[in-house]
Amino acid sequence: MLSPYQLRHAHQIIRQGGLIAYPTEAVYGLGCDPTNAEAVQRLLRLKQRDWRKGLILIAATPDHLRPWVDLPTADWQKLNQYWPGPFTWVVPARAGTPDWITGGRPDIAVRVTAHPIASQLALTAGMALVSTSANPAQRPAARTPLAVRRYFDDTLDLIVAGAVNRLANPTPIRHWPDGQWLRT
Repeated sequence: MLSPYQLRHAHQIIRQGGLIAYPTEAVYGLGCDPTNAEAVQRLLRLKQRDWRKGLILIAATPDHLRPWVDLPTADWQKLNQYWPGPFTWVVPARAGTPDWITGGRPDIAVRVTAHPIASQLALTAGMALVSTSANPAQRPAARTPLAVRRYFDDTLDLIVAGAVNRLANPTPIRHWPDGQWLRT
């Protein structure tokens, strides 16, 4: 768990458009404020990731995802059975969701994280955060703070130390409501 000082520091960096790295269920993630276009573009450049792939948003609570997602209440209730947990779902995006998050598609990938540090960061930020694996394109995802530093040196504003949960692979991604696997 992070100290109150560490949480305030991370929150300040996120609110000022900075980029952070933090442990998640399987790998280290890179994150930022999803409403900040400059921060997201900086993240995509660092990863050498095409914006059309879209990004995942993580949250500490389903309420942090509501501004991004267009689902009826009954679907929310069903979806919440899977959270918090290592389950990313692709769901309909709310009108006006930026293309830099959806990749220009009508859907968005979201997860209520079960990782205590990632959850603490999102809770302190009071919003969903971008979460994409901490690695340049075509390279293995970082699983330690040292691996993050080796990939990105001093280009990140903060690397939050902590252990990743021991999933063998990044979280599975499924399409809502049919359950089709997009990543296993």
